[in-house]
Amino acid sequence: MATMADVARSAGVSVATVSHVLNDTRPVLPATRQAVLTAIEELGYTPNTLARSLVTSRTRSIGLAVSAISNPYFTEILQGVEAGALEHGYSLLIADPHDDPEHERKVVQLLHERRVDGMIVAPSADPDALVAYLGRHSVPTVFLDRVVDAPVGDASGDALPFDQVCAENIEPTARLVTHLAGLGHRRIGLVAGLPGLSTTRERIAGYRHGLAAAGLPHDERLLAHGDSESDAAERATATLLSLAAPPTALITANNAMTIGALRALRGRGLSVPGDLALCCFDDFAWADLFEPRLTAIAQPSREMGAEALRLLLDRLAAPDRPAQLLRLPCAFVHRTSCGCPERQESPNSPNSLINPMSSISPGRETSRDRRRR
Repeated sequence: MATMADVARSAGVSVATVSHVLNDTRPVLPATRQAVLTAIEELGYTPNTLARSLVTSRTRSIGLAVSAISNPYFTEILQGVEAGALEHGYSLLIADPHDDPEHERKVVQLLHERRVDGMIVAPSADPDALVAYLGRHSVPTVFLDRVVDAPVGDASGDALPFDQVCAENIEPTARLVTHLAGLGHRRIGLVAGLPGLSTTRERIAGYRHGLAAAGLPHDERLLAHGDSESDAAERATATLLSLAAPPTALITANNAMTIGALRALRGRGLSVPGDLALCCFDDFAWADLFEPRLTAIAQPSREMGAEALRLLLDRLAAPDRPAQLLRLPCAFVHRTSCGCPERQESPNSPNSLINPMSSISPGRETSRDRRRR
């Protein structure tokens, strides 16, 4: 097995110069750097990561705490993080917090004890213990998908010292509501996510904005919580369908809840969109294979993961820079579960993008509208 001394002899430099190239601890002339890299490639030299970490106080590893096992939505985000990490020479240590605050705190501590250089975390609905731990130990961290505010009781008024990256939630959800209202629906239900999550709060806010923009009243009975998972969403959908005046259209606020809602509809022998129109937040790989094909909001999952990794690397390079909150736009994927006929539209068409709230307007009343009151 080749050693660092072998690389130095082959490149005609000192062992110290090889170390500087590997660890970026001192500037090296481009020609010298290339000679070292060529020698490494020809000899098949593999750096000792443990020894390197002792020199640089960096392990070139990143902790990723997301519910990738229990929530398929995070799989694409993981792919975005991993691609960027590999490109920059970092490895990933992955843990699943299961959206449980106590378990979340434990897995983050375990990642920290393994001396990761920084973390990317999709926080739970009650992240105060998580925030306190990361702040106490000054762990460079990016919060992903869900926005975290300062803990309740924090009177400092200071913003959290953590970067955050997430998708837009309010305008895309409002777009689904106004689309359904434009098709004549007057009783539009929402199966919302787990209370406490910022995504849940924002999608409920978007639902209400959409109702107001369409000139529809907000009926609390048409909103049920599916707790961001399939079984609870099935029960929530059944509750909505049992109302004396059930919804004629339904929005599900994530992909797992869409599955639960479809299960509830099938259990009652109801068809989509014949008996009930359906739109969902989260496009997913098999949404195009359902019959009817699911009209959905597509989140930029891989981009979110890539941006989270970029923000973390920027934080490691400049620990004192101000924290950033980055929101990425979503896309409206128009299919047929909403009750619209099939149509051809490029994914990059301007019509597929989420319009600003100012452009949302209620649809004109039609004979179909009157039937759906």
